[in-house]
Amino acid sequence: MDLLEHVNNVTYFRYFENARLAYFEKLGYMEHTKKTGIGPILASTECRYKFPLTYPDTIRVGARVGELSIDRFTMHYRILSTREDRIAAEGSGDLVSYDYNIAAKAPIPEVIREGIEALEGR
Repeated sequence: MDLLEHVNNVTYFRYFENARLAYFEKLGYMEHTKKTGIGPILASTECRYKFPLTYPDTIRVGARVGELSIDRFTMHYRILSTREDRIAAEGSGDLVSYDYNIAAKAPIPEVIREGIEALEGR
């Protein structure tokens, strides 16, 4: 936080990370990764700031999967200020399915793909 009580820009990425991990928990992705060694790795991320969040405020953060291909997917995030009742920031992250056992890309496991499709209502 700065002297004007603005939330630091790095914090927005932590909010995205928390939303991403909550999404993965719903999928059972982390448990699947522990069993198989195949899991997501963040390849890139970005944030578009709409207006500065200031302390004190309460936020809601959402995550969803947009594009889904054989070995990667894009997550989209939104941070909503409840005090202002508007979107403070939007972001995205490109995640690659990665086999940590052999240090190489891997197809998204079918059970994870099906879970994403179900969560997204597709």
